[in-house]
Amino acid sequence: MMQTLKSELHSELTKNILPYWIQKMPDHEQGGFYGRIDGEEGLHKTANKGAVLNARIFWTFSAAYRLEKNPKYLEIAKRAYQYISDYFIDKKNGGIYWELDYKGAPVNPRKQIYAQGFALYGFSEFYRATGQPEALEVAKSLFYLIEKHAYDPEFGGYIEAQTEDWQTIEDMRLSERDANAPKSMNTHLHILEPYTNLLRIWKAPELVEAQTRLIHNFCDHIVSAKTKHLELFFDRNWVSKYNIISYGHDIESAWLLFEAAEVLGDTVLIDKVKQLSIEIVEASYEGLQPDGSMIYEKTHEGHVDTDRHWWIQAETIVGSTYAYLISGNEKYLTVAKNTWEYIKKQIIDKENGEWVWSASADGTQNRRDDKAGFWKCPYHNARMCMELITK
Repeated sequence: MMQTLKSELHSELTKNILPYWIQKMPDHEQGGFYGRIDGEEGLHKTANKGAVLNARIFWTFSAAYRLEKNPKYLEIAKRAYQYISDYFIDKKNGGIYWELDYKGAPVNPRKQIYAQGFALYGFSEFYRATGQPEALEVAKSLFYLIEKHAYDPEFGGYIEAQTEDWQTIEDMRLSERDANAPKSMNTHLHILEPYTNLLRIWKAPELVEAQTRLIHNFCDHIVSAKTKHLELFFDRNWVSKYNIISYGHDIESAWLLFEAAEVLGDTVLIDKVKQLSIEIVEASYEGLQPDGSMIYEKTHEGHVDTDRHWWIQAETIVGSTYAYLISGNEKYLTVAKNTWEYIKKQIIDKENGEWVWSASADGTQNRRDDKAGFWKCPYHNARMCMELITK
């Protein structure tokens, strides 16, 4: 079962996902990549360019080149490296701008820590792929900026956002749908992830200390001791302020947390996180459907969003595969296979390439939301393929 799945995912990565981004997203007029392709394949050449999209393209093609050694992937990774270096990096204050206009001028220069994390992820992966020393230096500088400006020495964890020059900002939200809270699960998850990647190439004591603290933040505050779901938003003292269960973040965190402990190499933490990871996966399966898909979210009041988002299906496969590898229990591998079958039927865009944003409970594909854009990137699905190919 595992070998068949690996083979199919390798084909999906190299023949469907990556070619879409290579062919359709490079902006040959203004540089870098276009900011948006809508759900009907309409290219929006003057759409703003987001830090998350560019950093995720950067990571994806760096990782793909490291694994496949395809020069086309290196070309896209270098393009992302150059554009981020030239336009997204704040030469005066340091860090990454949140959003540029289509010509590369900052339109939202705030320092969202989530974006700093993804930029670090991209630069560290580019170093892994190419050995270019400048990329490692940028990754280190982003680590030090996050620790200097976002770390909360009183209560631990990281503050969501600052102004352009790293001052306190009133509205810290990552997106309009999020709560305006000082700390969030999502930002901590996507600091954990790049710190893991940086640890693979740079074992500095301060990074080891920071990552150890982060893992404890998850174990002690972010993962609910009662339900094993992730709490989403917090005040500075880790009091939860939100009442939504995000099934995709649950199962994504399960494997990223285990990976973080494993790369850190702390045997006590590894043993602790192994058990917790399985418990989080089991909790996330509350959202698993008979057709193999995973639904979006549920509030504690009982409202359920049953849409099947592209990224959640990808994370269900990775999280379930990790659960299988940790436990040896075949049921988790069966879940991964069933979710892949669902993706093939409902989420892959067989006509235009890549994946649609989501499908509804009745199987209707969502053409309202982007195929590529501020939040629709090649990262979740490409990473899913690469994670399983290498297992």
